[in-house]
Amino acid sequence: MHDVIKRLPALPVERALAVISGRWKAVILYHLLDRPQRLSELRRLIPAISQKVLIQQLRELEEHRLVHREVFRQVPPRVDYSATPLGLSLEPVLLALCDWGQRHAAELNEIDRIADCVVRPRAAAS
Repeated sequence: MHDVIKRLPALPVERALAVISGRWKAVILYHLLDRPQRLSELRRLIPAISQKVLIQQLRELEEHRLVHREVFRQVPPRVDYSATPLGLSLEPVLLALCDWGQRHAAELNEIDRIADCVVRPRAAAS
């Protein structure tokens, strides 16, 4: 992991974009904002992504400490992915991007082709 971090740019905005860049990372994080998800749930929520790419993107997000992978020792084995506190700190950024995407669609008269930005409130920590 240290090799990955050593290769990150020094300029903060460039670093942030490098960490969440790629077609699917922001989408994956968006779906992890409200609750942990299993791999199969993420595949259902993001049908255009292949399982191989999803796993690769999740591993990269894990390396940057934005996603936590928890393995439950049961039969059959269960693995949950959740946003870490660092990943959750991107919520305002992701929601702002979602809002901007809606405005862009409206500007291009394509608002009927776009989904709502919906993140369910997380349960309060006990």
